[in-house]
Amino acid sequence: MTYPGLFAIIVGAGMIIQWTLSYLNRNIPELKDEPIRIGFHILAEMVTALSLLVAGTGLLAGWAWPQPLYLVALGMLFYTSIVSPGYFAQKGNWKWLILFIALIWGGLISLAVVI
Repeated sequence: MTYPGLFAIIVGAGMIIQWTLSYLNRNIPELKDEPIRIGFHILAEMVTALSLLVAGTGLLAGWAWPQPLYLVALGMLFYTSIVSPGYFAQKGNWKWLILFIALIWGGLISLAVVI
């Protein structure tokens, strides 16, 4: 399950990198306006990212246990890929939609390989 494993690791790492860079560049204005809401949102995204990393690593290693975790992590990714574009659309930043559409398509392909 090379593709699902690599997909999970790349996306999980990308999520962590994106949030880390946004934080370091002070590009999360909601930390001042809505700290509790954005805190829970970031926590959910970190749980998603870590789940993808762990499951992806297990899939690449050929272990049997990561498949159920991968399906849960993929469901979490689908949720965030459907909800998160609304934030960017509200701000008129439509180019982010391309990324989320790519994540959904990549996840669907990955799902087809795993099941």
